[in-house]
Amino acid sequence: MAERPIPHLAAPAYVEFLVRPERDVEELRRVLTPHRAYAAYALGQLQPRLFARSAWWLARGSAGQALLLHSHGGLGSALFLLGSVDAAEALLRLHPGPRHTFLTCQPHHLESVRRHFRLSDHSSLLRLLVDRTTFKHEDGAVRRLSGADVHQINRLYRSDGTAAFYTEQNIDDAVYYGVDDGGRIVAVAGTHVVSPGDLIAVAGNVFVHPMYRGRGLGALVTSAVTSELLASCRDVVLTVDPRNVPAVRAYRKLGYREVGRIVEAAAVRRDLGPAAFMRRRIAGLRGRRFGAELVRLPA
Repeated sequence: MAERPIPHLAAPAYVEFLVRPERDVEELRRVLTPHRAYAAYALGQLQPRLFARSAWWLARGSAGQALLLHSHGGLGSALFLLGSVDAAEALLRLHPGPRHTFLTCQPHHLESVRRHFRLSDHSSLLRLLVDRTTFKHEDGAVRRLSGADVHQINRLYRSDGTAAFYTEQNIDDAVYYGVDDGGRIVAVAGTHVVSPGDLIAVAGNVFVHPMYRGRGLGALVTSAVTSELLASCRDVVLTVDPRNVPAVRAYRKLGYREVGRIVEAAAVRRDLGPAAFMRRRIAGLRGRRFGAELVRLPA
């Protein structure tokens, strides 16, 4: 008797993801912790004061999972994206957030991100990390800054034409160090977020007045900030443009090492019309029996 041919199984036409809001801090921490060097900013948003001003979404399916964070602070809105490409696309289709935001994602998310946002000031940056075992302190005359210094800090940041609108609270709630010359601040470094509970902090906002560059002042203030942070945190991370060779060299001298690449950009939503509402409506109807939104993407 002739053998019957094995039936051909057609590949599925689409992949599905269940999308849910997530407010369980420990579940979010479980998702973020394996990627802590990249996800340091998001881990910082788990602190109660910041968590109250954030919205979190998880997408899970057979093709992976992703996490989306929308946060809002004194300097505006921010979007953080982590996870597989398709799961991230499912999240962005339904919950892209406010019209204007500051976006952080990984390089593999860029194609999807560009479908949903117009990007400006797009940068591919190095993510650097230092810990207590690798840190090399730089000695010099620096001082701890406070909110009383905010007008000088803003004036310094604006010295190359960049807008700066820090408030006293922004400075008092963070860790900032500066270098003075002739009664004015000429170099500064600070923090984006500090999370002692997760033993990690994000340093940044390093700036030296154009007339004072090339003197090692950026390394000096970064060293002071890093030293204080490592007293309560296991790791400190920062980002730097790889084209800024002097800065990369200075951070490496302090013991920072490259642990990955990230993308940062100012982002403006493309779709604000009824199509976005209809996508959420359809996803809600599809996922109603699961108590979630269900997104279908072409396989």
